[in-house]
Amino acid sequence: MRRIGIDVGGTNTDAVLLDGPGVVHAVKTPTTADVTSGITTALRELLADRATSGPQAVPTEPAPGAIMIGTTHFTNAVVQRRDLTRVAAIRIGLPASASLPPFVDWPEDLAALVRGEVFMVEGGHEYDGRPIVPLDERAVRDAARRLRAAGLRSAAIAAVFSPLNAECEERAATILREECPDVAVTLSHQLGRIGLLERENAALLNAALVDLARRTTHAFTEALRASGLTAPLYLTQNDGTVMLAATAEAFPVYSFASGPTNSMRGAAFLSDLADAIVIDVGGTTTDIGSLRHGFPREANSVVEIGGVRTLFRMPDLLSLGLGGGSFVRGDPPTVGPRSVGYRLVNEGRVFGGATLTATDVAVAAGLVDLGDRRRVADLPGDLVKAALAHMHATIEEGVDRMKIDAHEEPLIAVGGGCFLVPERLAGVSEVVHVPHQAVANAVGAAIAQVSGEVDQIFQNLSRDEALAQGRRIAEQRAVAAGAAAASLSVVESEDLPLAYLPGNSLRVRVRVVGDL
Repeated sequence: MRRIGIDVGGTNTDAVLLDGPGVVHAVKTPTTADVTSGITTALRELLADRATSGPQAVPTEPAPGAIMIGTTHFTNAVVQRRDLTRVAAIRIGLPASASLPPFVDWPEDLAALVRGEVFMVEGGHEYDGRPIVPLDERAVRDAARRLRAAGLRSAAIAAVFSPLNAECEERAATILREECPDVAVTLSHQLGRIGLLERENAALLNAALVDLARRTTHAFTEALRASGLTAPLYLTQNDGTVMLAATAEAFPVYSFASGPTNSMRGAAFLSDLADAIVIDVGGTTTDIGSLRHGFPREANSVVEIGGVRTLFRMPDLLSLGLGGGSFVRGDPPTVGPRSVGYRLVNEGRVFGGATLTATDVAVAAGLVDLGDRRRVADLPGDLVKAALAHMHATIEEGVDRMKIDAHEEPLIAVGGGCFLVPERLAGVSEVVHVPHQAVANAVGAAIAQVSGEVDQIFQNLSRDEALAQGRRIAEQRAVAAGAAAASLSVVESEDLPLAYLPGNSLRVRVRVVGDL
């Protein structure tokens, strides 16, 4: 299948056209303030190249069968406190869970923007599936009427231990839709894991972004239509897989870390390595992660998004304030964390600007040939050496922090700023450079597959039976999301015996992936 992959970063918007296993064309354009026009520009240049260059670019070549987009739009909205919707929070758990209400651990400025109404009602389940108390349906109905009167358009419902038994959340959602048909409802069990506060936070963030997700996916669709493309649109997710844009509108938080994840998947594809450390050096940040079986290692701990603690499907990443656009200041010089971002081509010294950046230092050191080298010929040699040493030390420390054992393993360097990565690093067997490394993020988007996941407790089954049943459920979810049944494979499987519960209880988590 011919595919177009697009990744919208803080500095550049990258696009590639893939034909099977090969990259046919690739373009890199500056990201624009409205994001969408940058995508339109990238597509126009990509399709213009496709139409006018190369022996394969003939008028009869097939049109792309799918278009995949990865975006930082939703993460930026939370971090920058913009384009957020006020949310009604409905917590099902009384008489338990009353001491820490929704939004209790949020930064106050963000909570002030998102917190609409807070309702706490009776219901929920124990860890073994027994009800705490029956769901108070009258209280839920009263809450629905109050949020309708308040003019709120989005609600998040979280119940105690709902990932194990979602009855209370689903019944509350039914009541909400009866009373308020136009309200967007986010259910926490569809997003997060066992921990109540972190799962509820993920649901609240998702509910606050649903309006923006609708506008964004519609704008992406319009950009494709303006480019004359009719293929289905997919958005990439945090785990390196994709979902249809219509589905992504309901779950924008699943795209929070899709940019770094796309880079890691692209690095695995371009290098043909399934297990390695990946470093993605962009214009603003450097992201370091670990590949396992060709997919990013997932974080098993709490992940903060814009100061909010969450616990859901996220890659284990270390982000450093170092990139090609990072400011170089002081004596001895420091590099980052502030960056000129997408203004690098206007403000960097080698491009005619007045700001000294990491790219200028790299050009002066002969690591890369960009812009006009004569504009940095006056940089003192000691400053260049000290700045490079600072950058290399930052990268080496970051790589060491992401390793889980002492043995040496390969490091795949990708991203437009990967010329900042030294050729030798402690704990690294080799630094691997790959073709099209500057657009590895877009390649990762283009090759993305479809996933299905299950995380639940099985009782009165043997271990093999519980794992088999978990795999069947995960496969059914992957096929329902658009995967080809014959292509499914298990990429993650774990089980945890729960000795304190009856019936030979076993918590099983299985994730499968397959091709579109």
